[in-house]
Amino acid sequence: MTLSLPTTPPREAAPEFDQEKTGLGNYFIANYPPFSFWTKEALPEALAVLQCPPKPDVRLGLYLHIPFCRKRCKFCYFRVYTDKNAREVETYLNALLKEVELYSQAPLIAGRPLDFVYFGGGTPSYLSAAQLHELFDGVKRRLRWEQPREVTFEAEPGTVQREKLVALKELGVTRLSLGVENFSDRILEENGRAHRSPEIFRVYEWAREIGFAQINVDLIAGMVGETWENWRDCIRKTADLQPDSITIYQMELPFNTVYSKEMLQAGQGTHEGIASWPIKRAWVAHAYETLIPLGYDVSSGYTLVRRSSQAKFIYRDELWHGADLIGTGVASFGHLQGVHVQNVDQWDVYLQRLDEGQWPLNRAFRMDAEDALIREMILQLKTGSLDLDYFQQKYQTAVADRFREAWSHLEAERCLERAPDRYRLTREGLMQVDRLLPRFFAEKYQTTRYT
Repeated sequence: MTLSLPTTPPREAAPEFDQEKTGLGNYFIANYPPFSFWTKEALPEALAVLQCPPKPDVRLGLYLHIPFCRKRCKFCYFRVYTDKNAREVETYLNALLKEVELYSQAPLIAGRPLDFVYFGGGTPSYLSAAQLHELFDGVKRRLRWEQPREVTFEAEPGTVQREKLVALKELGVTRLSLGVENFSDRILEENGRAHRSPEIFRVYEWAREIGFAQINVDLIAGMVGETWENWRDCIRKTADLQPDSITIYQMELPFNTVYSKEMLQAGQGTHEGIASWPIKRAWVAHAYETLIPLGYDVSSGYTLVRRSSQAKFIYRDELWHGADLIGTGVASFGHLQGVHVQNVDQWDVYLQRLDEGQWPLNRAFRMDAEDALIREMILQLKTGSLDLDYFQQKYQTAVADRFREAWSHLEAERCLERAPDRYRLTREGLMQVDRLLPRFFAEKYQTTRYT
């Protein structure tokens, strides 16, 4: 899953972070301040920062949004298309490279090496091997690609052939992320997934044979139809594969999913087929309790990494420490020297802007020092551990004192353990970290919708 959220939901509403049932609204905290505060009026800030020299020691990443899918999953809230023909796909890829070209000429970006690259979607593996070569080669001609430390590529098992995996390895992909989600064909079908379980095992075996440095498996706790029996089976099968990392998301229902629209039309506030938040947290906790004794370490509230593989997630860690990110593609998000940006989310507008040589930006937000501090603090807290000295050195702020009341509440709720130089979330706190984070939001951001 990636950073290509919709611009606005069909209606405004504050997220119910304390709900027990799975209702409408965003739960997962992907960024800060909330997206609803990003505006068109702030776009001059983004254009201005692109003309500035980069700050020293700030790493640079690139995100490329590939918005094509065979089917739209019923829980999907990303900007994706299932109706584009071969010519339209080529037109989009050409536009994507035009956008990369624009960035390559901006003083903020020109000459800086890429530290990490992420191909997200949609379904990047929807593209053919020839299209992948064209896209990778086009990016490498325009930006400094000196084998970035990490190149992540998302893949839907049903769209992958062995020769495509060989091409990806040759092109420099180091982290292959497989969108497994579940091993039950019944649940995959109900939730609108295009692949089936035999394709998972076939693709995984190929990927291991080809020798990717890291293979990640994505799972979703709480898909419609999930049961304890099936979830335990999913975790057993995942453990048998022994992927280098395992990412487990908890099912949520932002406003523009198929399930959410069905609920709105029926006048329902919750979906009875989706487990409650306590049950989903229990399922994730079961996965952790099963996998940690098998050689996995906790990397975040969603991620486990196999101890022997030395797996890392550089894209995540660098973003959560303030790295610059070029976000390319329709509806994509970026972060440039303290300025958040998002592209237009309409296909035709995106293509037209780039055909005219214009930036396809739609909205922006310049953070002040407090925004930047809170953003890094809440995102890093999602790893389950917070280095107090880091914030003292970078922001000259003692976050233990600055947020004393919030820490005390977390400790009273048995969600936090304190040490002199580090705060750690307990397992109970880690399993519900996104529910806890809004209490650190600045007051002006606490009573509005998130997206």
